[in-house]
Formats: sequence, structure tokens, C-alpha cells
Amino acid sequence: MNVAQTGFGALRFKRYLSLETYRRNGEGVRTPVWFALAPTRGDSAAEPKIYVYTTADSGKAKRIRNNGTARIASCSAFGRITGRWIDVRAEIVSDEEAKLGMRRISWKYIPWKQILDCLSLFGRHKRIVLAIRLKSTQHVS
Repeated sequence: MNVAQTGFGALRFKRYLSLETYRRNGEGVRTPVWFALAPTRGDSAAEPKIYVYTTADSGKAKRIRNNGTARIASCSAFGRITGRWIDVRAEIVSDEEAKLGMRRISWKYIPWKQILDCLSLFGRHKRIVLAIRLKSTQHVS
């Protein structure tokens, strides 16, 4: 299974992703985010993933801690949907996987991400990385 077969292939050259997470009452909240595809290095057994970063105290982080069900679609910088919705599971990752996700995002968004990193030295918000995976019913073999 490669990225193109999973539904994430359509996102490969996109710049923004709309991440829709759900409040406790079921209401969806859409947020345009930067993202990066996880490397698969031709490994057909590797699970396709997308990495997104946010602050630990953001609304989307709180909603994902409560319920990992989400959906994604390509979008403009202002959130206008430009692709089809894909049902996914999102979770907060840590350690090496979080470092890998942040490196992938930093590389994709040179130099803008590096500028934001410099500015965040003065911020007080801890950053976290989210891993987004296809729901198991959508895997293509």
C-alpha cells in the first residue's frame, strides 16, 4: 500500500489541509493547518500518516484528546475546501514520532516554519504533533 493508494496521494502537493474535529456535542470544527506526509520509503507495509502540529492548549488538541475521530480535505490558506473529505483518526504523538513529524513539517514549509519557530521562542505555548491515519475501513490493499 502506498500513499497514492490510500487517499492521501491527492494531498501530496497541497499546502493546506482542513482538519475537522468534533466537539462533545458532535458539532464539527474546521481548521486550516500545515501538514506533512510521513515518509514510507517504498515500504508497502508502512501505515500512511499525515503529521500536523498545534499548541497543546488549542481547541483541536482538546477535541482530539476527547475523540480522535476527524476528517480532512485539501483547502486554501483561508479554509475554503478544494478536495474531497477523507475520514481519519487523529492522535497526539510524542518522542521520536513527534520529532519526525516536526522535521517533516519544517522541511516542507521552509522558510516560513523556521521564522515561526524563531518567534515561538518568546511564546509560552507548548507545541504538540498530531498523527492522522486513515480509518481502518478505508485501507486499500
